[in-house]
Amino acid sequence: MTVRSIELLGKVKDRESFLAFAKALVEERELAEKKEKEEPEKYGSCGALGWENGSISSFLGAALRCVEDGSHFEEASWRGFAEFLYCGKIYE
Repeated sequence: MTVRSIELLGKVKDRESFLAFAKALVEERELAEKKEKEEPEKYGSCGALGWENGSISSFLGAALRCVEDGSHFEEASWRGFAEFLYCGKIYE
């Protein structure tokens, strides 16, 4: 499995490309978790595959700081993005 999220990030332009990106991000995190479990001594302070934020709280906190910085975002449907994140909380 290759790490594709960074490749797909630049290609997001509609619902389908966003979903492809999100799926790749999930796959990447799952692979990173596997690597971190297999070699915990190697990934003590930082995660595998560049994952600096392995818990949901640190992930969301970093995302918030990035949005607050304001330099990383193009015009977007903020409501749609908010709903996407909220579904991560409630959807089974």
